[in-house]
Amino acid sequence: MEGVINLDKPAGLSSARLVDAVKRLLPRGTKVGHAGTLDPFATGVLLVLVGRATKACERLMDAPKQYEATVKLGATTATDDPESPEISYAPHEPPTAAAVSGAVPRFVGDILQRPPAYSAMKVQGRRAYDLARGGNLVELEPRPVRVYGIDVLGYEWPFLTLRIDCGRGTYIRAIARDLGAVLGTGGYLTQLRRTRVGPFSADEAVTVERLKVDGVAAYICPVPV
Repeated sequence: MEGVINLDKPAGLSSARLVDAVKRLLPRGTKVGHAGTLDPFATGVLLVLVGRATKACERLMDAPKQYEATVKLGATTATDDPESPEISYAPHEPPTAAAVSGAVPRFVGDILQRPPAYSAMKVQGRRAYDLARGGNLVELEPRPVRVYGIDVLGYEWPFLTLRIDCGRGTYIRAIARDLGAVLGTGGYLTQLRRTRVGPFSADEAVTVERLKVDGVAAYICPVPV
């Protein structure tokens, strides 16, 4: 048994826990991995790799990705997401829809992005989030990422909904943070759904519950060429 399972990750569970749940449904000794972690609060496409498909991990992680994200303006958090307490910004007049639309293109193209302090990036051999949780000041160096496009799907203060097409290594949390900074309001990510990885879409993703009922074999796809 080998191939890719397009799994629809629910909120509240880690990617590793979902992979373990799938592994328990497979024959003992089957090699299992995944191509690209989603934070616990996030949902959507999580590619679970089975058997020899694990060798395609790097190639699948390089595939373009699409997200739908909800950003809350007028506040920030230490983690740039809902996993830490909200810090309200000083009162600020809400930006107009035109101002939001005018700011978004600054984050499209080949850009330099500073990863969140609470991220898996390594600093002198240690994970940044471990240092940050220990009370250390973490300032990561900006790094190049590619954002193919950002569409504004909705805006009603303080919430902004975006569709983001991007390449590997892009932090959607960082886009929320930096967009809030540009608008002068602060901002953080409240919801995130990965809607596509390469040819795999959320519309065709399967839940773990469905795998338990129908069996894994019915949902294993070949590795894309």
